Amino acid sequence: MRFLAAVLALLFSASALSQTRIIVPFPPGGGADALARLMAPKLSEMWKEQVIIENKPGASGHIGADLVAQSPADGKTLLMSSTASLTQKNVHQFAPVTLVSASPYVVVVSLKTRITSVSELISFARSNPGKLAFGSSGTGAASHLSAELFKSMAKVDLLHVPYKGTGQAVTDLLAGQIDLLFAPSQAVIGHVRAGKLKALATTGSRRAETLPDLPTVAEAGVPGYEAVGWFGLLVPAATPRPVVARLGADANRVLADSETKKRMQALGADPSGNTPDEFARFIRDDQAKWAKLMHEAGIKPEGS
Repeated sequence: MRFLAAVLALLFSASALSQTRIIVPFPPGGGADALARLMAPKLSEMWKEQVIIENKPGASGHIGADLVAQSPADGKTLLMSSTASLTQKNVHQFAPVTLVSASPYVVVVSLKTRITSVSELISFARSNPGKLAFGSSGTGAASHLSAELFKSMAKVDLLHVPYKGTGQAVTDLLAGQIDLLFAPSQAVIGHVRAGKLKALATTGSRRAETLPDLPTVAEAGVPGYEAVGWFGLLVPAATPRPVVARLGADANRVLADSETKKRMQALGADPSGNTPDEFARFIRDDQAKWAKLMHEAGIKPEGS
């Protein structure tokens, strides 16, 4: 019996060692979760080991981010991050691997609002200041900041309702508990196609290739408006550069795979992929872009 127990313990230990984790710092149902689960099977096949997804939501993504930052720097624990998970305070704790997707968000409203366009949204919000509530995946998230930018440029007053992740916000939007959401396409496009939510516009500088019939917010009434949400893979900062480079190269192979690209585009997400150094520059530029808005609006990100 002791011998059998020792063998089982050894087998369990070997199995654990053959796993790679991707930590999603938000609940299931959001953009980060959808992309991680889409990539995991291809990575498992490539690495010949199980790649598991673990959702660790809370504090606008910082609970999951802290878990990864404190994990062994062996390339076995990755973070599927977004704007909210990183701040100027914690960004140095991570080594960027690759940008997975940087796509426009979709402005969606509850059917209960009966709003059918951005101009109607602006008109109603100006006539009813503070009565329309928008959800987000947390304070400082792209879903929050893109709405704050809209508020500033459209000169409207909207009520912010932060959640632990986009999935929870979508659930309440479907139920009519909140009125609108600036969301990753992959989190809402199924509900839009099913007629359960109304899409008003996308947030990019030009129309999204995956949603060509939707106008941009700028086209629809807020000239100059542009906001993009991103998702990317990171590892603990002490991870050896050759390991980071290998992870990045493998992830980029998955993102370039025709089947993966097709599935991502079906969700309204544009596959990206770049080098660790390029992704690091992207993160610096993104943080600089939002710093001015957060300062002017008095927004203090979680974990700051």
